[in-house]
Amino acid sequence: MQDAEMIVCHCQNISDTEIDAAIDWMRASDPQALITPGKIYRALGKAADCGGCMPLFLDTMRKNGNLEIPMQLRSLRGGATKEPEPCKATPKSLNTSTILSVTS
Repeated sequence: MQDAEMIVCHCQNISDTEIDAAIDWMRASDPQALITPGKIYRALGKAADCGGCMPLFLDTMRKNGNLEIPMQLRSLRGGATKEPEPCKATPKSLNTSTILSVTS
């Protein structure tokens, strides 16, 4: 007996079957991809609306065997307690005259 399709996101009419298909497609096209709800919405050609579905959306994602985190990213969790390094793309000090000239 096949399970009935369940609507997970009512705003965008996304079913559990569509979420699974998107995850499977993304994993097949890029085995190293980090799959997020936003990427699933984009893969389905839709965008999140109210966010009320997010707990069920995440539960549905977690049930898919292809959601597994790529091996090279698994070690990143252990380093979460380390003090973050400053972003090299951010200037150490901002010159307010530069900001004013850019925004004017």
